[in-house]
Formats: sequence, C-alpha cells, structure tokens
Amino acid sequence: MKKVMSVVALSVCFTFGVNLNASEGTSTKEVKQQSGNVINLAGKQRMLTQKMSKEALFVAKGIDTEVNKENLNKTVALFDKTLNGLIVGDMELGLPKTENPEIVAQLTVVKELWVPFKNSIQKGDLKAISKQNIPLLKNMNKAVQMYAKASGSKLDPAMAQTINLAGRQRMLTQKMTKELLLAANGIDTDANKANAKKTFELFKTTLNDLISKAPNDDIKAQLNVVKSIMEEYQPIIENGDTSDNALKKAEELNMKLLKESNKAVQMYTASIK
Repeated sequence: MKKVMSVVALSVCFTFGVNLNASEGTSTKEVKQQSGNVINLAGKQRMLTQKMSKEALFVAKGIDTEVNKENLNKTVALFDKTLNGLIVGDMELGLPKTENPEIVAQLTVVKELWVPFKNSIQKGDLKAISKQNIPLLKNMNKAVQMYAKASGSKLDPAMAQTINLAGRQRMLTQKMTKELLLAANGIDTDANKANAKKTFELFKTTLNDLISKAPNDDIKAQLNVVKSIMEEYQPIIENGDTSDNALKKAEELNMKLLKESNKAVQMYTASIK
C-alpha cells in the first residue's frame, strides 16, 4: 500500500510548476528520475515525427509496404498517446499532468500542428509531409527545451541537457533516413541528399561529445556500440545511395541505431541519483 501511495503521489503531485518534497511520499531520487522520464518521453516525440514521415515515404516507395503501414499506424498512435499524456497525464507512461502554463501553451501549438500532419500522413500526401514535418519537429523540440529548463532544482541542469541531447540522437537517426527517402521519392533530391549528410554530421559530432563526457564505463560502452553501427551506415549517407537495396539496408541500420541510442538514453535516466 505504501508503494502504491508513493506512485499515486508522484503521478498526481509531481508536475512542472508544482514542488514535491520527499516528505510527501516520494524520494528525491524518484522526483529526479520522474523529471528525467518526462524529458526522455517528450524528446522521443521528436523522433516519432521523423519516424512516421520515414515510414510513409517507405510505403510510397513500395518497400516493405505492409510492414511499414503497420509500423506507421503504431507510430501515429504512440505520438498521439504521448502528446495527450504530456498534456493531461498518463499513469501507464509515467507522465504527470503538465501544469506549467508556458509549456502547456507550447504543447497546444504542437497539437495544432499535429492534427493536419496526422491527416497528411494518413493520406500519404508526400508534399504535405515534406512541408509539415519540420515545423512539428521544431515546435516539439521547443517543448523539450522548456521541460529541460523547467526541471530546475529537481534535476541537475547538466544531466537534463545530456538526456535532451542523447534523446535528440534518436530523432537524428530517423531524420537522416527520412531525408534519404525524400530524395528517393524525387522530392528536392539534391537538397535532401545534402540535408541527410548534415544530419549525419550532427549525429556524429554529438555522439563523439557524449562519448568523451560519458558518466560511467557502461554508458561509454553503449555509446561505442552506437558508433560502430553509425560507421556502417555512413557510406550510404555519404554516397546519397537511393537504390532499393541501399534503402533497405538504411532501414535495417537506422532501426539498430534507434534501438541502441534509446538504450543509451535509458541508461542515462537510470543513472540519476
């Protein structure tokens, strides 16, 4: 019963804009980890904007169509659930209701952009997807930055920023593949091949920085797993290879990158003391 009450107290009382003390039924560590979880899941939303775009583009290209349709439906549902959870709270996801009025306002902007983007995704309107996915991504990213800043005394600012950056890596795995697929579908081909290279370089630079500042050997080892997959993916991006075989390989590698990058984020969150 005591444990149940602790979870309830955490979910109800720990909101951005409301202070929660250990004496109210939860430890300082739990408060910090909850803060890290919110930043993590809000950051994951950035990745989902790019993942669903990528999956719609794979469907349009006729590559693993049924699998990508199924994955797309799941990604759309997860983005929807998490966005609502950030706004009103979701016990299953471990998300408290957001009370900070500035963050709520920003999430409202995200929701207003999400509605037409979801419609474009479901219709398979590639031009609309190409146009709408970046504003959605940017505004979701703005919300993540606000969560990181609002963590305040709950979480060390350096750790909040590290979780933010490590979480952003997940998004970049999907963004670079999306850009390759935009080129493959004949949408601003040269510009999107160049964008994919820029995204890859940002991923690489951030990864090397995270490795150099890893807080423990386990996280460093995990980041090096990510690096080995990145190096395997690099030639596809650098060559702008949009053949079907290259795109299938890109999908295999970007999902490995996503999985291992996500594992690193979970390790950062679990390391919070």
